[in-house]
Amino acid sequence: MSQLKRILAIIMAGIMLIGITACGEPSDEASSTVGETYETKDALTENTKEEAAVTEEEVDQYIILTDEDGNPYDLGGMEIIIADWWSSGEEEEAVSAYDEAHQEYLDWIQKTYHFTIKQQAITSWGDVPEDFVNCATTGGEENYIFTLYQGSALTSALMSGLMYDLSTLDCLDFSEDKWETVVTNLMTIGDATYGMRGILHEATAGIYFNKRLLEESGIDPDSIYELQANNEWTWDKFEELCQQVQKDTDNDGVIDQNAMTNFTSTLYPAAVFSNGGEFIGKDENGYYNALESDATLEALNWALDMIDKYEMIYPEDAEWDYTYTAFANGEAVFTCAESYKAGEWSDMEDDFGFVCFPMGPLMDHYVNYAHDNVYVIPSCYDEDKAWKLAFVYNLYTDPVPGYEDSETWKSGYYQSFRDTESVDETLAIMVNSGVPMNEKAINGIDMGSDLFWSISKDNTPAQKAESIRNTWQSYIDQTNSQ
Repeated sequence: MSQLKRILAIIMAGIMLIGITACGEPSDEASSTVGETYETKDALTENTKEEAAVTEEEVDQYIILTDEDGNPYDLGGMEIIIADWWSSGEEEEAVSAYDEAHQEYLDWIQKTYHFTIKQQAITSWGDVPEDFVNCATTGGEENYIFTLYQGSALTSALMSGLMYDLSTLDCLDFSEDKWETVVTNLMTIGDATYGMRGILHEATAGIYFNKRLLEESGIDPDSIYELQANNEWTWDKFEELCQQVQKDTDNDGVIDQNAMTNFTSTLYPAAVFSNGGEFIGKDENGYYNALESDATLEALNWALDMIDKYEMIYPEDAEWDYTYTAFANGEAVFTCAESYKAGEWSDMEDDFGFVCFPMGPLMDHYVNYAHDNVYVIPSCYDEDKAWKLAFVYNLYTDPVPGYEDSETWKSGYYQSFRDTESVDETLAIMVNSGVPMNEKAINGIDMGSDLFWSISKDNTPAQKAESIRNTWQSYIDQTNSQ
């Protein structure tokens, strides 16, 4: 039935467009099409009439929002740009029914409320923090909704009062489901909310596996998906597989098929959050140091032990990111990496799969850390402009009528991954299970130099946590006081 509704939504969108044209000065072609529609109506079968009734219900989902006088909101021809560092600003060619319906919806809201909107790169990844600060301090005629990435620059701008408090704008209702995101949690301080994200969480770190190497070790790659589906994909199960696949194939005392190759700055946080731990916590009183919690220290110690037992040793002249090359070359069976890496392994000879990071002993479900991009409105804009920008972003990120329960987000991922299970099973879990990285909200904390690059069996996580305790607390106190 959902597929039928989608098709009908497309049909009715076309009929609506014809109707709009007919209200003005219709062309001969439009008049002819309208005539054919009425001529056909009397010949409808009962089944077709029933389908048409469903279609009319779909049309009703284009609800017109009106001001206190009962007129559709008029944004006066505003040209709005969602400013980022990657978008072309050009309308992409529709390749599916959803794409067509989405563009028709965007055309409708722009015409109904008298504005235009596009996503466009106005800066680079490296320059966007400075460009946002310049915009937010000087203002201008532009109508920007800025895209920012999480980190110290975002936090500094937030603490400097450069972001509009979105909670004061009555066109946004942060109790709606689409705003129940990690971004809302991260960007809310007290009763104020300074950032938004009306789209799904972007899946991050999980476990990639080489299917050929698993099969050569007598392991069915699908069995890992079964473990995940049965909620049995745990640290212990992962280590069992590592033990089984790691081999000294020529009996020379040197491991030549390694179980793991990892970028530790990805592995450590993935392990911590998979056990219910975190580096910085947040409650009603603000941020606090969670590095010395049992869950966090247990995860860091486990990750260190796994590295000691199963991590491949890199060549002395290896590049800093050789871990990814090693996995692509089939030098290790598993790697912990983020979902976007799949798109960089299009030339990998072996097939690979992807599952969530396994659950730690303190958890009963899978999670992945989140560092989603944040959408903000500069605080230099007046209330009228801020309201209009928020109003438009709310519309822009609403589900397309007829596709509210669809999974159109999967289409891009299918092009990157080698099997459907990675998307239909793993990513379907991950997009709904992101957890915040609160450390990104604390100015001064550098997870690499502070922790990841210095812990070892000789400098244990507990020892390192103790040595940086006071420093971190000073950063946290400064953030909480602002």
